[in-house]
Amino acid sequence: MPLDRPPPDRRPIVVGLVVGVLVLAASGAVYALNPPVEPPPEPRLDWRVEPAQPPFADPSAEEPKAKPRDPLDGFRWAQYGYSQDRNRHLPTREQLHPPFKRHWTWVGHVLLEFPPIIVGNRLFVLKNDAKLVALNRTTGRKVWSRRVGRLAASSPAFGDGRVYVTVLERAGVYAGRVAALRAKDGRRLWSRDLPARSESSPVYDDGRVYFGSEDGGVYALRARDGSIAWRFQAGGAVKGALALADGRVYFGAYGGSVYALRQRGGSLVWRSGAGGNFYSSPAVAFGRVYIGSTNGSMYAFSAADGHLSWSRGTGSYVYSSPAVAHVPDGTPAVYFGSYSGTFYALDARSGATLWSHADGGKISGAATVVGDVVYYSSWGNRDTTALGARTGRTLWHTDRGAFNPVVSDGRRIYLTSLTAIAAYAPRR
Repeated sequence: MPLDRPPPDRRPIVVGLVVGVLVLAASGAVYALNPPVEPPPEPRLDWRVEPAQPPFADPSAEEPKAKPRDPLDGFRWAQYGYSQDRNRHLPTREQLHPPFKRHWTWVGHVLLEFPPIIVGNRLFVLKNDAKLVALNRTTGRKVWSRRVGRLAASSPAFGDGRVYVTVLERAGVYAGRVAALRAKDGRRLWSRDLPARSESSPVYDDGRVYFGSEDGGVYALRARDGSIAWRFQAGGAVKGALALADGRVYFGAYGGSVYALRQRGGSLVWRSGAGGNFYSSPAVAFGRVYIGSTNGSMYAFSAADGHLSWSRGTGSYVYSSPAVAHVPDGTPAVYFGSYSGTFYALDARSGATLWSHADGGKISGAATVVGDVVYYSSWGNRDTTALGARTGRTLWHTDRGAFNPVVSDGRRIYLTSLTAIAAYAPRR
């Protein structure tokens, strides 16, 4: 019979278990108080730092006056918005500052919704009665005029010695057309009837003309004869102008979509949705697409993939097409007005308000930045105001204006009012 063994001593095991539990509890407390740090997400590459634009060079200001020259040479504001990306910003070598003196006035006698373009010593303006007029830039006198339809609401575009126009309605037909006229004398070179109306200001690039129409058609036409290079069907009316940048075509449509197409073949790159309808023409800068909507917001989308970078509400319609500029010693900014009666300058990167200006009248048209001055017109008050682009301080005001305010050649501004165009230069 075996001898009884003494019971085993379990105290060391119990102590070990207790110690282990305490260690685990302490570790849990440390984890709770100091959770592991997750690496921050990679920033989206939808902001591109762009070098400051050099001041434009106007050959007409440098050539001897006695030397004969083609009046269509020299400075060009060749399409609505100045540049093909529709930034509406003219950097100037010498700041073109108010106060101004009026040099001439041309009266069009009918509504002028959109401003002229500048080509050498000519201004080309398309009146709302669809009559295209060429003016002498120095004197304001009419050089020639040609009727291209019954109703129009757009700016022309210039390229390869020709002026291109889009028309809302041709005589007796609720549909538009696009036409090319010789800039020298207004001779019609070709005309193409469209199945729908168009108030999309065209843009010329490398032998093609780009514009949209109310049936959602987006066109690239061969500039030599008006034949179709490609056509894209958007989901709603395309009323605003198309912007060209980096081999792509950008635009907004009714129904709340913004599109990017390949400029070469017209295929879709991306489509992004937002609220309201897009009457505003986009401006492309800093790797983003800026565009206003009738839902009261200004939007910034990534030009690369359509990702929404930011949006800013204003409380009322934003028909206004934005101007985007980085003026010297300033912050890259987006300038636009709202039907709320407020004009805004927003940080182009974040959408934060840099400053705002209470106008009180409905602001419908686009802004223009010339040097370090931003101009806008009030449809509600029928006037035009010039503000410091950095500060928002009022620099000049005139009781002439309505929609899209000014274009400039760097020496003068040419202001479009309800039915007239006037040339202003600094008093000094």
